[in-house]
Amino acid sequence: MNIYLAKQEVINTVKAYLLKDTNGNYKIPEIRQRPILLMGPPGIGKTQIMEQISNELSVGLVSYTITHHTRQSAIGLPIVSKKVYDGKEVNVTEYTMSEIIAGIYDYIEKTGHKEGILFIDEINCVSETLMPMMLQFLQVKTFGNQKLPKGWIIVAAGNPAQYNKQVREFDVVTLDRVRLINIEPDLDAWKIYGVQRHIHRSILSYLDVKVDNFYKVYRDVDGLRFCTARGWEDLSTLLYTYEELEVPITKDIIYEYIRDDDVASDFLSFYDLYKKYEKEYEIELIIKGNADAALYARVSNAEYDEKLILINLLLERLDRDFLDANNNTKELEDAKQRNTDYDVSLELKSGVAIEMANSNLDNTIDFIKDGLDESSMLIFITNLTLSENAALFLLKNPNQKYLNYANKLLINSNRNKILEELNK
Repeated sequence: MNIYLAKQEVINTVKAYLLKDTNGNYKIPEIRQRPILLMGPPGIGKTQIMEQISNELSVGLVSYTITHHTRQSAIGLPIVSKKVYDGKEVNVTEYTMSEIIAGIYDYIEKTGHKEGILFIDEINCVSETLMPMMLQFLQVKTFGNQKLPKGWIIVAAGNPAQYNKQVREFDVVTLDRVRLINIEPDLDAWKIYGVQRHIHRSILSYLDVKVDNFYKVYRDVDGLRFCTARGWEDLSTLLYTYEELEVPITKDIIYEYIRDDDVASDFLSFYDLYKKYEKEYEIELIIKGNADAALYARVSNAEYDEKLILINLLLERLDRDFLDANNNTKELEDAKQRNTDYDVSLELKSGVAIEMANSNLDNTIDFIKDGLDESSMLIFITNLTLSENAALFLLKNPNQKYLNYANKLLINSNRNKILEELNK
């Protein structure tokens, strides 16, 4: 299962576990609410989707990396109390509240969220002394003598043994009490996330060409090598910042995130090419419908990499138009809700932004139709469909040229499902 499907499965599970009957009781009793165990390679996005799920469902989220905890912090410190048995006073060992359970109560008091998700990361990498507590936690939802508060659902995550030497296998008793979801790297699923999170277009373009370099972990004579989804996303953030600061991008900088020497070198070459075309192609002329014959001649004879980079440069530029139009529309809608006597200039400003975005989109589609080929149009329309800003704009301002190509090129795809998720 890819991370996109795994996210949806967690969402469905949380909804089901929190569903109540007319008496206010959970329809699935707590004893039948199996914890979810997400198993997948590191850096695939298991942690990132938890915050997204919390926000989308408006439920609480308390997260812990369990390897940072000791046995004492997880189950509580031992204390000695006095009790009377058969008329005799004796000393009995008890435990203070678990830091993890206490953290949930603190979170409830601070935020008001009485229901939520307790996310435990690296659960199968704990120390030998803590492992029995983890098994008890997954089986009966308690740390020591402290039970998980009602309305809180356990989601745990771990890495398969081939990725971490510290991994400890769960026994069948534990596995028979959890919902195990195995997650595999999937570039198509990550691209949906990547477009929404504005991953640097050079990275998205590169991975369209070099699919195998999206995610891999292996050893050779030089040691451990790896490329992960987390690495590409973190590199994206750095690229934006370094570009703003005008700091040169080198292979060593890329290697700090993409720990494969060959891939780091390969991406640097592609990135340099991306920046070269960014300067050479006059994107404004294209989106304004003013491309000349020389430009059409160049793109018609361009190599695949060059066409792909140009498409992403156009998408990046159009995204700014969509964002601007969406912001102006929201500003106008908010003003109308606050006061019927709103400033009419807002309406004019919004109308201009919408007209400009539609016109620029029309011109771009015409350019791709006349200067490139159908495969380029498919790439453009597909990536446009995945853009959150574009989806919101097109939902409120249908564009006929886009719709014509979307219906033609994506008729057998999951376009409607993608749009439905983006519109949410």
